Amino acid sequence: MITVSTVNVNGLRAAAGKGFTEWLNRTDADVVCLQEVRATPDQLSAEVRDPQGWHAHYAPAAAKGRAGVAVYSRVKPGAVRIGFGSAEFDAAGRWIEVDLPKVTVASLYLPTGEAETPKQDEKTRFMAGLFAHLKVLRATAAIDGREALVCGDWNIAHTEHDIKNWKGNVKKSGFLPEERAWLDGLFGEADWHDVVRRIHPDGPGPYSWWSYRGKAFDTDAGWRIDYHAATPKLADVATTAVTERANTYAERWSDHAPVTVSYGI
Repeated sequence: MITVSTVNVNGLRAAAGKGFTEWLNRTDADVVCLQEVRATPDQLSAEVRDPQGWHAHYAPAAAKGRAGVAVYSRVKPGAVRIGFGSAEFDAAGRWIEVDLPKVTVASLYLPTGEAETPKQDEKTRFMAGLFAHLKVLRATAAIDGREALVCGDWNIAHTEHDIKNWKGNVKKSGFLPEERAWLDGLFGEADWHDVVRRIHPDGPGPYSWWSYRGKAFDTDAGWRIDYHAATPKLADVATTAVTERANTYAERWSDHAPVTVSYGI
């Protein structure tokens, strides 16, 4: 059995002071994927940078204070790779993958985008490069007799069941038709699998992000944008999937909640 958690920490230094460290100390996860770390390793306290009992690997962004992904694993990885072969994005702090026994695990932070702006064009280019890499990753894993798992903040709600106010967001980045079609292809012809949706086929939710604005958290007006995307055999052995939503607004240490899945491998 391997248990994997993924969470956008919305700034690791801030999250560590609000409860992330305590969560990490009590989690049963074997692997934790982080997004939006927003710090280089030297900017983190020793306790956060190298937490006891974990092997921590980081891919910070070249732009200070932005993006950044990481993977913590209880077992030392056999290999660590940053980026997916993109001259434009490999230094952007948006992809890191590690080889663990039987499975390659990646932490992904897909750009947010902004409809009808250059930011959306950037997101589209990233998605195209990522899709090509995911095809290679799946094929390579199969050849090597391994499975692959991509966890992270995908910044796209796939269907109406994945966003509370879908009618008000059909023209906004994160729920654009072309973004949702991209996920259709990933979870269709590309043969990756949305593990949480397989275990929880009915909506709405479970949501994993709620705006800090207004009463979004209290009314559960959220988005499900934090996915575990797995190769077929790995998806087939997923046993449980839980979104670790805080009990109260005051107990939140990020605007995202950890999404934790156990796999019987």
